[in-house]
Amino acid sequence: MTTLAGINELFPSTTAVANPPNSIDEMGSEAFLTLMVAQLQNQDPTKPLDNMDFMGQLAQFGTVSGIQELNAGFGGLATALSANQALQATGLVGRDIVTEGNIGLLRPVAGTGAEGEAPALALDATVAFTDNTSAATLYIQDASGRLVYSAALPPNAGTDFRVQWDGRDSSGEQLAAGAYRVSVEAVANGQAVTVPVHAHQRVDSIAINAGTGEVTLNLDIGQSVALSAVKSIL
Repeated sequence: MTTLAGINELFPSTTAVANPPNSIDEMGSEAFLTLMVAQLQNQDPTKPLDNMDFMGQLAQFGTVSGIQELNAGFGGLATALSANQALQATGLVGRDIVTEGNIGLLRPVAGTGAEGEAPALALDATVAFTDNTSAATLYIQDASGRLVYSAALPPNAGTDFRVQWDGRDSSGEQLAAGAYRVSVEAVANGQAVTVPVHAHQRVDSIAINAGTGEVTLNLDIGQSVALSAVKSIL
């Protein structure tokens, strides 16, 4: 009687097999069960397969199969999450968001400007004060770095304090729409400190990377940020 000491002896290396699996990891469940039954049928009755070895082979294949199913499940979950992100991102088009960066856009205010009149302009930003800051000053610079406006902010403004600049310089002259840098300096524990400022941005459109599924927001200021970079939606 032909006997098999192990499952790997069923097809010895001298026998040509079409596209043989390199390891148990590459073997399908049907092929594995076929080999397992053949091994049981051809084992030496006087030296049967040890129960622990048999269970070990089953456990090994079960683990591999489970990992494959888990990977497939995660793949489906990633696809669903990517589609959900894209759906959420489409709802941001035309809305203002808060992200990192203190470069904001002085833009027309919706609903202002009668026929023949220029609309009002505004640049909005959020100042991230801490509890121990005081005597804060707002600074606005144009694209060349020239200081065009400054003003004292109210004391004890609180965290996430919103400011709005109407686009007029220190002499009251209306400046042109465009990009401006917003910064704030304050006093904390007797020392001058720079306070983080987040300019509000408007989402013009979205883009989805076909390879990774990552969603990118295209802003009206000409920049693009990842959806994960959004701090808050206004």
